[in-house]
Amino acid sequence: MKVPFSWLKDYAEIDITAQELQDKLFSCGFEVEELTYLGKDVTNVVTGRITKTEKHPDADRRTVCRVDCGAHGAKQICTAATNVFEGAIVPVALDGSTVLHEGGVQKIKTGKLRGVTSEGMFCSGEELGISDDFYAGAEVNGILILDDDTPIGVDIRPVVGIDDYIFDIAVTANRPDCQSVFGMAREVAAILKKPLKTPATDYIAHPTDVKISVTVKEPTLCPRYIGHYVADVRIGTSPRWMRRRLALCGLRSVSDVVDITNFVLLELGQPMHAFDRNYLQGGIVVRRAKEGEKIVTLDEKEFTLTPENLLICDEKKGVALAGVMGGLNSEIKPDTAAVFFEAAKFARDSVRKTSRALGQRSDSSARFEKGIDAYTCAFAMDRALHLVQELGCGKPTTWRVDVNAESMVPRIVKTTYKKIDDLLGICVPHAEMCAILTRLGFEVTATEEGMTVTVPLWRDDVDGYPDLAEEIIRSYGYEHTVPTFLSAATVTGGGLTHAQKTEAKAKNVIRWQGYLEACNYSFYSPKDFDLLRLPADAPERRAVRILNPIGEDLSVMRTILAPSMIANVVRNVRRGNDEGALFELANVYLPKELPLTELPEERKHLVLVRWGGGDFFDVKGAVEALADAFDVRLSYEKGEKPFLHPGITAIVKCGEKEVGWIGELHPAIAGELALEKRVVLAELDYAALERKFAKDITYHALPKFPAVVRDLAVVVDEGVTCAQMEACIVKSCKAAKKAELFDVYRGIRLGADKKSMAFHITFVPEEKAITPELADTYFKKIVDGLNKNLGAELR
Repeated sequence: MKVPFSWLKDYAEIDITAQELQDKLFSCGFEVEELTYLGKDVTNVVTGRITKTEKHPDADRRTVCRVDCGAHGAKQICTAATNVFEGAIVPVALDGSTVLHEGGVQKIKTGKLRGVTSEGMFCSGEELGISDDFYAGAEVNGILILDDDTPIGVDIRPVVGIDDYIFDIAVTANRPDCQSVFGMAREVAAILKKPLKTPATDYIAHPTDVKISVTVKEPTLCPRYIGHYVADVRIGTSPRWMRRRLALCGLRSVSDVVDITNFVLLELGQPMHAFDRNYLQGGIVVRRAKEGEKIVTLDEKEFTLTPENLLICDEKKGVALAGVMGGLNSEIKPDTAAVFFEAAKFARDSVRKTSRALGQRSDSSARFEKGIDAYTCAFAMDRALHLVQELGCGKPTTWRVDVNAESMVPRIVKTTYKKIDDLLGICVPHAEMCAILTRLGFEVTATEEGMTVTVPLWRDDVDGYPDLAEEIIRSYGYEHTVPTFLSAATVTGGGLTHAQKTEAKAKNVIRWQGYLEACNYSFYSPKDFDLLRLPADAPERRAVRILNPIGEDLSVMRTILAPSMIANVVRNVRRGNDEGALFELANVYLPKELPLTELPEERKHLVLVRWGGGDFFDVKGAVEALADAFDVRLSYEKGEKPFLHPGITAIVKCGEKEVGWIGELHPAIAGELALEKRVVLAELDYAALERKFAKDITYHALPKFPAVVRDLAVVVDEGVTCAQMEACIVKSCKAAKKAELFDVYRGIRLGADKKSMAFHITFVPEEKAITPELADTYFKKIVDGLNKNLGAELR
């Protein structure tokens, strides 16, 4: 939020520099994201009076001027401007000055133009960085002509209103009362311990026979609505001080009546709207829009509405989108003769939903989304009517309608000094507590043990004594706090927990396999389940839905990580990254029942994806590397998943328990996503695997005798898997420590549905060397075991 330094000074006595105020605001919880001096690029530019003009002797389109620059002496300036004349007071950029030029900064030096010396340059409004809202005539095509009573030889910056600082303040979500200049002035006055000057709100109400009714059909969405009738309106131009303040905050002047509503928005944080009374048919009705109802807003955009949108209507039509923007059909025009002012409080969620659904944002919607209190509605209306009277652009009447469903009784918070001290961990002087709260607008009744605090109606964020403690400490100073242990705390060695160390090790193992870690949102679209072709009763579809999602694409909590990884692959491929490998270790959210009666189970899953280069066995290798690192034995069985290739899918097991799957993305899904290269995924139940990870690793001495390797080739049925063969080999002989498949052969000689599988078998001796005779014995045991259990025949 932009706050001009000069505007703050209207309400608070500020006797420190802008830089010092920036530090003080930060110390009490308001971050100044940027402090900008408006005149930083305009230097050594002064006012001067043109005393003589004559044609350039060698350039028809240039004029040579003599200029009186006061204490800076007389100067000669050559100019091509056509609007200069003797007696005119103009901005003069002297030798060595800087001005704005084509988005940058230009340095001005004395030089010669066609043989005539020019000791500087006259400036236009553009070169000073100003518009007509700063100074009349700034936008003309020529030199800026200053008022006749402008002093000579003075710095131009105060004259045109750029000798000012702009604070860009980040207002936190819990302080909507500070999203205005006056709201920040309250804080500044409290920080500096200075009195606060409240904007004038007095006005004379003129009798009227006009009565405009207001009906609020949705009080939960519009808790307060104030309307006030203003007669004898004369649309004109706002005074320079008002136009300048609007310009300092980034708004252009429109007309005096419209400018008043914008001024009050910036000054008090209350969005207002002015309806042309002649275009209102009957009274005002605040209701939900009808399905398909249309409205054209002030920016000439047409929107089709739903009952989710709150609409301000007359008896015939919609005249404004509540909290977002007024309607074009009731805008203020040059011939407007009567106005109906609106100041209201709209529910923040209602405005946010309408703004997002329609893609229509405004300064008003930004304020309403953060929250507007009911008290400020009346304050802002009175302020607007005072300005109407001050500017002479209309006559406030006696007709006001105030429909209010909000309680206007201030909250009372009773607390003891001890509670606040205990919460802060320090002892704040009791008198200082009361003084701080009083400066912030609270009414405090102090007793010996504590205080009774009346919360201002504009502070919806204060509910109890913890909020009071926060107000006290941010003004008293966080530097007073003393670091202490909690009462039940003990000194620990710190460091990572066993689970964190295990997780870090698992990630490192996967990284060593060439994978990069991805981090995705914990939610995605329900359409992702359709993409995976999951059946309607699939357990993955039992997902927790977000009550107020950012959008449909992020509306359900993840029950499986694969869709996020597939989306990552699509995003990479579309950006020209045709191959890669990613992994993610994150929670899935598994509800016990829907709708929720308790929090869902948060269970860690590990997902890997490789696309472009590599195949099924590369991903399987990464999974096996993880298992080896934690001394876990996994087995694999042929499996089926609706989103995986029917012939390249395996179920991963740990013992008898299924702990995941590996497979290639189904070709039909890959085609739908325009993925031309192979995509292989694996997803493991990390939580189940973690329980199998070896907690303590034991070490054994290396064998004294060399291992013996024998090759074995057997014929088995086509349905026998490598995993079954390896398990049977190791089980058949205690000395067989490892079996590695190195060849698979299919041929007519073997018979139908038969295949030959060849293995390297490693025998490791324990107590004595393995002789050829002993190796033969081991070999026979394995052949017999394979024949008995899997029907294998030695080739």
